Amino acid sequence: MFKSSNRFSLYLVICLTLIFAQACEKDFTSLDSDVINSDNAINFETNSIEYPIVTHSRIVDPVQSNNLPSFLLGYNNHAIYGESTSSFVGQMVPDQYSPDFGDNTVLDSVILTIPYFSRGIETSDEDDITYELDSVYGDSPIKLSIYRNNFFLRSFDPYGEFDDSQKYYSNGSLSDLELITQGQLEGELLFEINDFVPSANQINLTELDTLDVPFVSQKIAPAIRFRLDAPNDTYWQNLIFDNEDDPVLLNENNFKDFFRGLYIKVEGINPEGSMMLLNLASTNTNLTIHYTSDTPITDETDTSNEDDITSYQNDYVINFSGVLLNIFDNNFSVDVSNSDEVNGDENIYLKGGEGYIGLIDLFNGTVENEVGDQVDAFDHFKSFFYDDISDSSLKLINEAYIEFYVNQNLNLENEPDRIYLYNYEQNTSLIDYFIDQSVSSTTINAKINHLEPLQRVDDDPEGQGIKYKIRITEHLNNIILLDSTNARLGLGTINDTAATSFFSILNDDDDLQLASGTILSHKGTILHGNQSQQEDKRPKIKIYYTEPED
Repeated sequence: MFKSSNRFSLYLVICLTLIFAQACEKDFTSLDSDVINSDNAINFETNSIEYPIVTHSRIVDPVQSNNLPSFLLGYNNHAIYGESTSSFVGQMVPDQYSPDFGDNTVLDSVILTIPYFSRGIETSDEDDITYELDSVYGDSPIKLSIYRNNFFLRSFDPYGEFDDSQKYYSNGSLSDLELITQGQLEGELLFEINDFVPSANQINLTELDTLDVPFVSQKIAPAIRFRLDAPNDTYWQNLIFDNEDDPVLLNENNFKDFFRGLYIKVEGINPEGSMMLLNLASTNTNLTIHYTSDTPITDETDTSNEDDITSYQNDYVINFSGVLLNIFDNNFSVDVSNSDEVNGDENIYLKGGEGYIGLIDLFNGTVENEVGDQVDAFDHFKSFFYDDISDSSLKLINEAYIEFYVNQNLNLENEPDRIYLYNYEQNTSLIDYFIDQSVSSTTINAKINHLEPLQRVDDDPEGQGIKYKIRITEHLNNIILLDSTNARLGLGTINDTAATSFFSILNDDDDLQLASGTILSHKGTILHGNQSQQEDKRPKIKIYYTEPED
């Protein structure tokens, strides 16, 4: 502990010296030149060193898929990995309890609306907006079926502690002993479409004026928007209006047990498909029951005490709230069961969702020391940057990173723009993630200093991927200065670098968890591993450091 404290103090002194020199001196251009123009100054030079890593892959078991920041819906057929389908189940609650629907209620329509993530890019003189969809992938048809869910989604785990929330997993289970069946999810079929394709078009809502002429009453952003007319003309009348005075509409608990939400089932109908993130946080996300009823209106100036009866348009709004979850159905073709955990593999397989992750062991292997002997890489790293510390031998890590090269020999399509490196043993981001304050207009593109976006051929957004660069400078400094553990790291695709809350894996012996941004990423890639036949593409730790000249 004393040695580590001295090390940190000396490190701080040298850093302050460098900062002071940079502030005061105008006549130096690099760290290879004199930092302070004085006979007594300390001169520094910059060098680099490399250390090996070992990489292998593992498939992810069913992952917790409730309480996510968003939810996937759609079908994807990856060129290498194969098919993946994401369906959605969600509880719902009304915006009012013990409702008074009025007299002579007549159902008009039942509309489900779930907006996409989108942004307006142009507005016309008529205030029509041209939208661009975000987080919608693919434009080929899929089949959607919307059912009334018959399975009660409980909030608390009866087998856990008193206040433990119930976890739901991506295979539709609550535990390894309790699985939700399709029969429990598929109640009455409320809507079905065999060729659904996401659209970026503005949605114009129309009404009739007093002369029964239609006019645009509202313009809303692009959304999934369906009229739930099935199973028959009286279904919603019997379900809602006829229960006006029934306890099932009295409070939240009664309602959730009575109307257990919706199940949106997805099926692929061609080799491509579409996948999208649902914007459930939007105020426009709801199931709205439009109806008319007769309401008595008394005119205070009318002495005849006769009431006029007027027909009024009303809405009964039901919102998604409570337990919301994804159910994934995968048909993957990549087998990593024989992945070599000791020596590493030729490739690193990464696929979001209930897919594949990479495991990274830093400093795993040997390097050549100063006298030409092969020594343990981690022992060399510690002695090179830590042992025998004195004023004349301190080495400062300026930058440390790993470059992961895409295996361009494989037929990869729709490669992820970002990948995410994290502490696999502690289920947390690295220190470099937390101190990276780089931002952009969207959180998806943030953290670009630590997690550089995919470099593509000719910088074309649709071009073939070349490599990812991940900086781990402070992670290595922590190992040196704070004697942090050289923990195993995890590597996964990620759709949003801000979505790094960790969620459980079903019955994982290692207590593995996965970041929400990785769970919600449907994309996949394959990177060169440490056993790649192309040696120049093998990932390794590259460290640039500064040390005093003799």
